[in-house]
Amino acid sequence: MAAKRLIKELDAYHSDPSPAVAILQPADDGDLLHLTAVLLGPQETAYEGGTFTLTLAVPPNYPAAPPDIRFRTPCCHPNVNFKTGEICLDLLKGSWTPAYGLISTLEAVQQLLSAGGNPDSPYNLDVARLMREGDLVGAEALVRFYTRLYAWGR
Repeated sequence: MAAKRLIKELDAYHSDPSPAVAILQPADDGDLLHLTAVLLGPQETAYEGGTFTLTLAVPPNYPAAPPDIRFRTPCCHPNVNFKTGEICLDLLKGSWTPAYGLISTLEAVQQLLSAGGNPDSPYNLDVARLMREGDLVGAEALVRFYTRLYAWGR
């Protein structure tokens, strides 16, 4: 069931690419349940100009269950674990429905970057602390620094 749905989604993406997703393809071994995506940093944010590689592990019962999506490129965001790339996003947990697809889910991850995230349930304590203390200039500078360090020129 998952393979058929994934082939359909990949074909749709190649016919009508998302402006948020530069690449979506099976991983090096061609396994449809393991994909690689390149997400573009949202414009007019501290992530602008960055390209972020993500890994997608799709469960065999997809779309009944969500994919496990992680940043492979380090991403400084209060809801992204800087070391593991794990993303804290309701859509990837309890809010998942089969109506979502890979592209809409990746677009939601990009929207999470645009929105700044939720510093009250952080995976990255450093940037969340700056945000909670109202130091938005410091938080943005930290995000911009790490985006330029890891996500530019890729």
